[in-house]
Amino acid sequence: MVAPALLVLAAGSGSRYGGFKLNDPVGPGGETLLEYSLYDARHAGFGRVVFVIRHEIERAFQQAISDRFGKHLAAEYVFQEIPKIPAGFRVPPGRTRPWGTTQAILMAASTIREPFGVINFDDFYGAESYRALAHHLQSGCADCSTVGFVLRNTLPEFGPVARAICHIDPNGYLESISELKSVEREGGHARSTDSEGRESRLHGDEIVSMNMWGFTPAIFNQLNERFERFLELHGSDLYAECYIPNTVNELLQSGQARVRVLRCADAWFGVTYREDHSRAVESIRHLVEAGYYPRRLSA
Repeated sequence: MVAPALLVLAAGSGSRYGGFKLNDPVGPGGETLLEYSLYDARHAGFGRVVFVIRHEIERAFQQAISDRFGKHLAAEYVFQEIPKIPAGFRVPPGRTRPWGTTQAILMAASTIREPFGVINFDDFYGAESYRALAHHLQSGCADCSTVGFVLRNTLPEFGPVARAICHIDPNGYLESISELKSVEREGGHARSTDSEGRESRLHGDEIVSMNMWGFTPAIFNQLNERFERFLELHGSDLYAECYIPNTVNELLQSGQARVRVLRCADAWFGVTYREDHSRAVESIRHLVEAGYYPRRLSA
């Protein structure tokens, strides 16, 4: 049985956080958020990790990874750059940012030959999610997958966030994804506000995708076709980005893919803004005290 790979999207600039957050500790022994992710992935059965990074953070990133994880997981690196687009397209003058998460995944097309999972490096998904994803990837099933989290388990205590609601058929397959731009807690439920200011109430037990995906290498050709189509339509836009939830949704609607939703009861949290760091520290502390993680992470 081939161990799946884990593709870690880590090419973000960190501008909303205000700096390079890879080395910021969240655990009682100085562990970083990424250490917990790789700890969970390793114990779930993932065999190697591929990082998508930018050239300007290559030295700092590789040093941190080598120091902390080199003994436990084989690591490789690919680079997301603005010019890395299909032949026949050009980068418009003034474009300063890469083309989004669909392009980021495509950067690994020449490196990954086995089934693989995809995560964001600054998100915490929980051990159950990695076990579910690894089990699906090792099953031999050709279907794509996404880990579905309960909405209320992904919402911060205060403030609105964007969430991708999964619409699931009776057999557990994804029918479509609806992106809600402003969702926040409201008692034991949640409230969504659209661009027109209209509010709607959510139960809080809706299933959402948090950008944790499972694919086989067959996905690369499909993503490349969709990325080319995106560039035909939006390639002259200096700010447009091709996000993987939208790309997967297009594949679903065209009948080119099936996506199994792997439900997970774990709490999710991310570190996007500087204010998120204290919440991450507190959440990890509770998990350690409850016995889900040792006080010092090791193999």
